[in-house]
Amino acid sequence: MVDLIKKAIYTGIGLAAFTKDKAEELVQDLTSQAKLSEHEGKELVESLLKQSEQARTEFQSRIDEAVMAVVSRLNLATKDEVSALKAKVEELSSKLGSGTPD
Repeated sequence: MVDLIKKAIYTGIGLAAFTKDKAEELVQDLTSQAKLSEHEGKELVESLLKQSEQARTEFQSRIDEAVMAVVSRLNLATKDEVSALKAKVEELSSKLGSGTPD
């Protein structure tokens, strides 16, 4: 019974947006309707939260990879490259400033 409920919940709810409060509220409803024991309810909440966290982590990884792929294709300068150029400009500016008479 619990496995069937889990499958229905996982299918029907976006796990990446699932919060602890929502999980507990849902499990309380299911516990009263399906006559789940308190222990089964707690296990269900823990399982839902674990699955939710895994879904969030996986989603974030996919987003990060997609963003990096787009940035790579755009051929944008990295933060380190910009910092190196800034340092070089400052170095050249100071050389020009010290080499010319006032």
